[in-house]
Amino acid sequence: MRGKEGKHENMIRKKSFYRLGGLLLALVLVLSGMAGCGAEKQQEDIVILYTNDVHCAVDTDIGYAGLAAYKDWVEEKTPYVALVDCGDALQGDTIGAVSQGEYLVDIMNQVGYDFAVLGNHEFDYGMEQLASLLEKAEAQYLGCNIRYTGTGDSAVSSLKPYEIVSYGDTDVAFVGVSTPESIAKSTPSYFMDESGGFVYDFYGGSGEELYARVQETVDECREEGADYVIALAHLGDDEASKPFRSTDLIAGTTGIDAVLDGHSHSVLPCDVVENKEGDKVLLSSTGTGLANIGQMVITADGNLAAGLIGDFPDRNTETDSFVKGIQNQYEAELEQVVAHTDVSLTTVAESGIRLIRNRETNLGDFCADAYRAIAGADIAFANGGGIRADIEAGDITYGDIIAVHPYGNTLCVAEATGQEILDALEMASRSTMAETGDGENAVGENGGFLQVSGLKYTIDTSVPSTVEVDEAGMFVSCGESRRVKDVQVLQKDGSYAPIDPEETYTLASHNYLIKQGGDGLNMFMDNSLTMNEGMLDYQALITYITDHLGGTVGSDYAQPQGRITVK
Repeated sequence: MRGKEGKHENMIRKKSFYRLGGLLLALVLVLSGMAGCGAEKQQEDIVILYTNDVHCAVDTDIGYAGLAAYKDWVEEKTPYVALVDCGDALQGDTIGAVSQGEYLVDIMNQVGYDFAVLGNHEFDYGMEQLASLLEKAEAQYLGCNIRYTGTGDSAVSSLKPYEIVSYGDTDVAFVGVSTPESIAKSTPSYFMDESGGFVYDFYGGSGEELYARVQETVDECREEGADYVIALAHLGDDEASKPFRSTDLIAGTTGIDAVLDGHSHSVLPCDVVENKEGDKVLLSSTGTGLANIGQMVITADGNLAAGLIGDFPDRNTETDSFVKGIQNQYEAELEQVVAHTDVSLTTVAESGIRLIRNRETNLGDFCADAYRAIAGADIAFANGGGIRADIEAGDITYGDIIAVHPYGNTLCVAEATGQEILDALEMASRSTMAETGDGENAVGENGGFLQVSGLKYTIDTSVPSTVEVDEAGMFVSCGESRRVKDVQVLQKDGSYAPIDPEETYTLASHNYLIKQGGDGLNMFMDNSLTMNEGMLDYQALITYITDHLGGTVGSDYAQPQGRITVK
């Protein structure tokens, strides 16, 4: 095989299990006809290629042109090939933001995806646009646990819970499962009707409710004669996602042969997890950004093998040209220089560990300051999960700014009490830990972690969080014991004074947080607005530099400014 494979793989026979270390030798042998299968059996092998959390990385690492070339190569070995995506493909970079996901659907159509599931970020462009994207997609989107209870047209009416494909005399069922975290981790108001009630849900009232819905779907697939059931999931394996992790789903169900997963950006060449009855189930996830291609093989003699392809040198020239053509449509505008920075504005530590979701950073300060300055507010919040890229020292282009804020949210200002501000800080800091990382990976991350302007405060990580959330991950209450302490508000003379829980302050942020309860921060959704969806968030950054900083980000932003202390 021309590609460089992942580190290990597992194989499952219908009634037995064994592990192979080292390279993905079995996949190489299966596809080359050397695994004990003659030429006739080789033609019956079924190969499922999978991606997840591509996040608009159309031409980095393997890229879509490399994926298309690898798909072509596999199709030379066996006629039974499926290409599937496990969510979060349409959002994450400027090519998605500029086109509201349409360029990505065009590229996925070109590559030839067969099935896909909705990640939480597929909802980021709103339900009307999602319906348009689903109509445009040639892949069949699957979702067995997405429910609409409204009275109008559903944006996800084209979803199917599953589809069974016959590969020769073998029937394979593909079942779609989207994370119930989508409500809090996308835009909560998108899932509501005009009265503010939720009309979309993900069977997320409890883990048991999700497992029961998936089990019902799996049983239906088996009753229809499926020989194998493959779950295409966007659940992840992060501890914070419990009880909606892929491992939880496997442990709570029976009848699934493999789960191909996304959401947590985990690199899982192939794990084996026991289901409710103790049977072995394959679990695999490719990471993010097309750094790997996932490959699962159902062999002619009843084995399942899964692993990752970490490199492939070839490129499909037609797909490569197609991607370049789309990039040319928007890159001219993105390359326009709009400002300058003397310092690098970053989301990470010098070690490379991501900080934006658990610590103050200079880029977080800059974004929050931009909101507060443009809006003329007392306080500003910028959620760490909405700050997506660094800005290197030097000229700043339009594309650089959009990469920081790719979602196209709009500036809002709400009147908020000091108590609501305190509750928001407590909610946002509930996962923060004393350490920022375990040597390689960030710990205690929360996309709702708040970068702030006009405030300073301390997070005492020795105090366990007493925040309570509902089944959708929305804030409910907080106990008397709080980990956020010594909260002070910036005064007009430059001094700080303790926040007054009874006082009303003006709070600047964007519609995602203030109006839509993003990241579960729902305490401002019913508040009076003094600015209702004004300037786009990335335009606010540009305007702040040009109109308030004289066109240049200076040395004041060389380091975080000491607004958030973690102890």
